[in-house]
Amino acid sequence: MNYYNFNPTSSIISRIVAFARGDVNGDRIPDNIYLTGIKTPSSPFIQNITLVIQDGRTGMVTSIPLNENAGYNPTLFLGDFTGDGIDDILIGINSGGSGGMMYYYIYSFNNNIVKLLFDFDVYNKEYQYSVTYKDNYKVEVISKKNNMQYIIDISNKGADYLNEIYDENGKLKNPIEGFVNPISGLYPVDFDSNGVYELLAFQKIAGRYNADSLGYIQNLLRWENNKFVLYNQFVAIFGAEV
Repeated sequence: MNYYNFNPTSSIISRIVAFARGDVNGDRIPDNIYLTGIKTPSSPFIQNITLVIQDGRTGMVTSIPLNENAGYNPTLFLGDFTGDGIDDILIGINSGGSGGMMYYYIYSFNNNIVKLLFDFDVYNKEYQYSVTYKDNYKVEVISKKNNMQYIIDISNKGADYLNEIYDENGKLKNPIEGFVNPISGLYPVDFDSNGVYELLAFQKIAGRYNADSLGYIQNLLRWENNKFVLYNQFVAIFGAEV
């Protein structure tokens, strides 16, 4: 990855699309943090999204290209994720796809050294699942990362839905496999109120097709031993009117 100087006010084509201010290099002087990109005429789509850090003390600028650098509504959040007392940089970009997939990166800039702490693509490859329909209106979800099993009761999905899948005895007519989408939400939450943020990651559980939503995997991550690790996991399901 290349880093190069860039003045966010000098380019006609590339514009500032998000801005935040905070101390990200640890010198106790607020820095200017930008996302820049090329806006598409008559469209909210933005290309060539780039992280730009301007040192608040020296004015020096560092530009960091992103692997996935095109999408919608890019956002910035500054907060301490590692516990060193210095703000890190959380970037979110909406892919615009039907599955609601998001691109997320977290960077550290401590002592003006760029370090990638979180990459959504690495996360998606690491957190894999299986979704299998079972007899008696149940769906089994297996989280392969931590060997956990979850059972979702889909008996409230409605007669039309269930009759397509099950016979009158609640037996599957044919084997059905669902799937879990890539990450669609990554939220900084300070669960223990100690000034250090954890991450709450959302992934949608889908049945026969993407719009057939069964619930969400919710993974809680925290920084340990120089990486984000899983420390809790939940499956959230949708309710039905009674």
